[in-house]
Amino acid sequence: MALTRRSVVGLVSFIAFLSVLSFTFVHGALFRSVFSSPSFVRLDTSSLRNATSLVLSSLSSHNSKSHTNSTTAKPIGSSYTRVLVVPQTSKESTTWIDDAQLDVEVALYTVDNSSAALHPPLNKGHEVMVYLTYIIDHYHDLPEIIIFTHAHRHAWHNTDLLGFDAVEMVKRLSSDRVARLGYMNIRCGWDPGCPEWLHPYDETELLGKQEQRVLAKVWSELFPLDPLPTNLAQPCCAQFAVSRARVLSIPHARFVFYRDWLLRTPLTDYYSGRIWEFVWQYAFTGQAVVCPPEHACYCDGYGVCFGGEIEYKEFFELRQTKKDYSSELDRLLKEQGLEVEGKDNATLRKVDPGRVMFLKDRIGALDKELDERKSDALERGRDQQHRAKEAAYG
Repeated sequence: MALTRRSVVGLVSFIAFLSVLSFTFVHGALFRSVFSSPSFVRLDTSSLRNATSLVLSSLSSHNSKSHTNSTTAKPIGSSYTRVLVVPQTSKESTTWIDDAQLDVEVALYTVDNSSAALHPPLNKGHEVMVYLTYIIDHYHDLPEIIIFTHAHRHAWHNTDLLGFDAVEMVKRLSSDRVARLGYMNIRCGWDPGCPEWLHPYDETELLGKQEQRVLAKVWSELFPLDPLPTNLAQPCCAQFAVSRARVLSIPHARFVFYRDWLLRTPLTDYYSGRIWEFVWQYAFTGQAVVCPPEHACYCDGYGVCFGGEIEYKEFFELRQTKKDYSSELDRLLKEQGLEVEGKDNATLRKVDPGRVMFLKDRIGALDKELDERKSDALERGRDQQHRAKEAAYG
């Protein structure tokens, strides 16, 4: 028997209603927040159909298999349209963005000022609300590369070998790599975040990972059709770049779904934001763990190429040796100026002058070698063939 359009819509709506009803019985908090809303009471038939369409569209594609890399990179060295999306508070200064004259469009959201030209619907979830708001509002008019960063120029979690400087990160970031991969965490260093970080099945309360236990409880609210991963990992700290093609491979309704969850969840600003720090890679790639080799990230992503993983590790080992020598020298020089109370007269603490001279010489030699190696790495990074070779391993 042939089904009319009305009967099909009715059947789909009924199935969707049963699915949502079942889901909300499992997640009581979400059920209460949605169905107690005054706006829900006023839903008419048209609104119900729209809501049904939204639910079906967002949930039906939550499966990680839908995250295929549909990105087609241009020939190496091509230009790309890019935007820098930055959340800030009214007290934060972002003049560094204009001062640097970066070759990007800038979308600066003021999270605590509803009168600002760009602002999110609610100041909640740290940077998450702004990132999702930009995608939702610009989904049909996106540039080719979207870079999401924090408001501060210098921070410990920025890229180490670029002086922890956001300006250098944006300037040197390879649009080719972002376009090819679809998603790139713009921090290369693994610590903290890789190769393992959040273990949702572990109920141990860990300092610095308080969101681990919370994530286990809300995972099915964000990804109701996907099993809870045993490990979620990527380099911290919620700064990344995505290609337009990767964003468009994910339904607009899903980003709306994510933001609606953020607006409704009873979780605090801290927890709702921290959860997403190690969920972004899953949302954009369907992979629970995205930890590319550090040397490949630096080389292909920023043009800092040491020649391979062994040479990269040697550089950091030399740098650590220099740090150890510097710490020892500082301690000895400090001790040299301390007085020691004796039975007769106060005397200066004795320090081996030969050791002091050795440390100064070694620190100077290591400084020179490190500068030469980094200079060579930057020069090597200008060679597209070499960058491609190292990128093959990450």
